[in-house]
Amino acid sequence: MDNNKISDRVIERLPKYYRYLKDLCNSQIDRVSSKTISNALNITASQVRQDLSHFGGFGQTGVGYDVEFLKNSMQEILGINKRHNAIVIGGGRIGQALISYKGFADENVFVKAVFDVETEHLSGVLGVEVYNASELEDYLSKNHVDIAIISVQKEYAEQMAKRVVDAGVKSIWNFAPTDLYFGGGVVCENINMSESLMRLIYKTKSL
Repeated sequence: MDNNKISDRVIERLPKYYRYLKDLCNSQIDRVSSKTISNALNITASQVRQDLSHFGGFGQTGVGYDVEFLKNSMQEILGINKRHNAIVIGGGRIGQALISYKGFADENVFVKAVFDVETEHLSGVLGVEVYNASELEDYLSKNHVDIAIISVQKEYAEQMAKRVVDAGVKSIWNFAPTDLYFGGGVVCENINMSESLMRLIYKTKSL
């Protein structure tokens, strides 16, 4: 399977499938049909079947999908069956909220350290190692980091992201209020809460 041939829209739906399947497992439901999945996620049954067909044959006609098997397969497809070490750059309110979020462990993501230019307000508060931003490269040279979470002010985002990329980190999760783009095998997911809020307000206008 060539992941580069999977469309972004399919990739966006994969976490929705996984969350739903995990809920079914927790409810001790053994089998599920594409129609049931489609009703729960508000997409067509044919789209469910088409999405899953990119990754193999998981179901049987008239029988449906084995929930636990499909959930475990989805974990592997998403890559969350393996541990991912993360750091947070920017210890403001967003950074602290991300560090405190307990749900990351469910996806095998573990925040190991936070970096900021001012560390006094962070020490002993968040339960992770606290470093000055000047120590970033030294830390990355000694510790394996899969994901760098950027939550600094707009004017510092590109500089900090470039530092972690130059140190070998390939995945950036960006919460700064500016989009970051990298080539050369670096993946960056830009999360702009202000844009999301504006889309919500725009859609509300027609109600």
